[in-house]
Order: sequence, then structure tokens, then C-alpha cells
Amino acid sequence: MLVFGIFTLVANTIRRFYHLRARGMSLIWSFLSFCYLSYLHGACVVFILLISSMNFFLVKIFARTKYFVYMLWIFNIAVLLLNRVYEGYSFTLFGANLAFLDSYRGTFRWHICFNLVILRMLSFGLDYHWFSFQDSRFDQKKHMQGCYTCRSGKACYFALQERSVPIDKYSFNIYLSYLIYAPLYIAGPITSFNAFATQLDIPQKNHSVGQIAWYGVRWAISLFLMEILTHFFYYNSYASSDIWKNLSPLEIFIIGYGVINFMWLKFSLIWRFFRFWSLIGGVETPENMPRCVNNCYDLESFWKSWHASFNKWLVRYMYIPLGGSQRKLLNVWVIFTFVALWHDLEWKLICWAWLTCIFLIPEIVIKSAAKTFQVRSALGGFIFRELSAISGAVTITCLMVANLVGYVIGPNGINWLISRLLQKDGLHVLFGIFTSFYIGTKLMFHIRDAKQKCWGLGSAIVDWEKQMHKYLDFF
Repeated sequence: MLVFGIFTLVANTIRRFYHLRARGMSLIWSFLSFCYLSYLHGACVVFILLISSMNFFLVKIFARTKYFVYMLWIFNIAVLLLNRVYEGYSFTLFGANLAFLDSYRGTFRWHICFNLVILRMLSFGLDYHWFSFQDSRFDQKKHMQGCYTCRSGKACYFALQERSVPIDKYSFNIYLSYLIYAPLYIAGPITSFNAFATQLDIPQKNHSVGQIAWYGVRWAISLFLMEILTHFFYYNSYASSDIWKNLSPLEIFIIGYGVINFMWLKFSLIWRFFRFWSLIGGVETPENMPRCVNNCYDLESFWKSWHASFNKWLVRYMYIPLGGSQRKLLNVWVIFTFVALWHDLEWKLICWAWLTCIFLIPEIVIKSAAKTFQVRSALGGFIFRELSAISGAVTITCLMVANLVGYVIGPNGINWLISRLLQKDGLHVLFGIFTSFYIGTKLMFHIRDAKQKCWGLGSAIVDWEKQMHKYLDFF
């Protein structure tokens, strides 16, 4: 907090005093961030600068070629895997004379943070590639019709992301400041190059000083809640030991549910802390946890609300280029496999990714069929809503099982869990859990309907205000 407080104070003061734009601010933030990285990684900063420079020259030289996208992805995935295999590389690999530098590797493993840098390198390369070919799929007018923020005279994150920036913004200084921007370097949230470069030029205006301050207060309250949770609820102790094998199916599900809630709160604290300082620095990023983990009744909405900035990145740079909804059933396998490898080279994460895909495919098929279904009566609407609630309960149950495998019992515990659930006491537990998920899904439907009504009212007020301004201008 002290370091980021000094950084943002220095950067904002210099910006206001000298009226700096993107070019000047990129130099300021590159210097501050380089000081930050020197403390975190010590001599290993050399690896970061070397790989980043290689990626930059790859983009600049080959961006206009036919096979650039393949080259970019192969290079970055190779770097991702090699970083993990060689554990950030030892200086002795490059000569015995450099062995002394291994004593100055800093306080934080650089190759762990570099996973996020790889996403930024890909973002820069693909944004520049699409700019070079003028391949923009963004429809400004259509977006304005459905975006409350843009209709109110501001620019939402999606608009900043989709708009191409001028060619001079694709410079090495802005590129480097984007990769190592201190408030977002360790954990994100992830932002696209277009959005970052635009806000480095003109700071965000969507959040006032009061709103940012309240955001910080909410973070402090969440931290207090985490302190209570870690002192009085021992879900992670059960999950990280073999004690769960001696527990009943109900207790295992409770532990799994507690672990998910703990993880949601933990990541929410981490991401909101860094997003808070990024907002103070003038760069808005997506909220990584826009919705409570207990308010998701399907896998699609869950992944849109869990590490949401990563989800937006995957949609923009993987899902749409791979064919979007036309190849959805195939895309999920490619994307979730990449997500698992990006997190770590562990077999249980691969199992988690493929289990999620197996559970996601029926949901995709059912949703596709539901879109073609026409409700023509009140009874039909009631039946459709009940079936949706049942499918929601099934989805939540599958999500619980996938997360139990990924974070509690592991792949080896799947057979044990199934055998315990199919016993007499296990079937009662499974039915009770399913019923509670069904009731919870119905409640989520009511929350969703209420929010849609509020959004419709907000849009109507904006339209009314614009119409009134036209009348006033006329008179």
C-alpha cells in the first residue's frame, strides 16, 4: 500500500504538472515499474526484458504476414512452457561466470508473474495485427444502443478495448509500460493493450474520487471478513489433508462449498486491491469478481463472473478468432486446456479443465435448443422456468463435483466419491443438496429479473434526459 501510494502520487502529480499524455506517462510508469520489478525479481529482470523485446520485434517484423498469428501463439506458448520446465532459468545455464547472479533473484519468482505478461504480449501482438489489416469487428452504433455507460456520454471498457488506437501508440515505451504496469503486474486484472494505451493517454472518467474511495472501504470490509473466515472455518485444512476420507458425503460437500467461497473471497481481495490502485492511477480494468459465486446457476455465467477479465481476454483473443459460437462445442476444449496449462503444468488441472468441458457441453446444447423454443402460454412459461431451474441445479452440482476434484479430493478421489454418493446415506445427501440448489436457482431467477427491470428503467431515464436536452437546446 505504501509503495503503490507513492507510485500513484508521483505519477498523477507529474501528469497534472506537465500535462503528459501517453508517451510521457509511459516513460514515468516504465521507470516506476522497473524499480518495482528490480525489488521483486532482482537480476531476473533481464529475462523479462529479453523475452519482452523478442516478442516486440516479432510483432513489428511479421505482423503483416499471413502466418503471423500462428508464429505469435507458438512463441508465447513455448515461452510459457519453458519458463515452467526450467523454473525461471538458472544463470548457470548461460555460463559459469554468471552463476553469482542466482544469489540475486529477488523476493518473488518472476516466471509466476510472467504468465500474465504473456497474455499482455499476445494482446499487444494481436491488437497490432488487426490494426495493420484494419480488421475491426466493432459496431459503434449497435454498441451504443445496448450500453448504458456509453449512452450516458462516457466510454465503457468494452468500447475502449475494441477501438483501435493510433499507430504511434504501438511504440516500445508504451508496450513496455503495458507489460510491467506496477499496479496490475502481479495479479491483474487483465486489460487489453488498446484499453490500456487509451487510458494512459486520457485517464478513466467512469469512476469518481468518491466512488474509488468507497471501493477501497468495501475492500477493507472484505479483508475483515476474510480474517474471520480463516480464524474460525477450517475448510482448507480439511481439503489439504486426507481427513476428508473419513468424513460423510454431506461433510465433503460442505467442505467443497466452503473452499469455493474461500477462494472467491481470497481472489476477490487480491484482484480488487490491485484494481483499486490501478483506478487511482487512471486505468480502469474489468472487475474480476462482478458477481458473488453463490449467484451463478450455469457454467457460462460462472466463468463470466470468475476472473472475468481473463474471460474477456479469452473471448477476444481465442474464442472469436477460433470461430465463436459457430464452433462452440470444439472451442471450449481448446480454451479450457489452454487455461489449465496457463495456470500450471499439473495433471489435476487438466482433469479439472476437461471435466468442466464435459459438464459444459450439455448446457450449450440445451441452451441452443431453448432459444428455438417458443413459449405460447402461461403453463408453457411455468414448465420452461421449472425445467430451467432443474437444469440450473444439475449445473451447480456438476460445478461442485469439478471443483471438488480440482481442489479437494483430486482425480484419484473420483471413484471414491461416486461410490460414497451411491450408497444409501449418500443418495439422501445428494437429493438434499440438489433440492437446495434448485431453490437457490429459483431465487437467482428473481434477482436476474429484478436487475433487468432496473437496467431497463435506467436506460429509459437516459433516453428521457437526452430528449429533454434536445428540447431545451431547441427553445
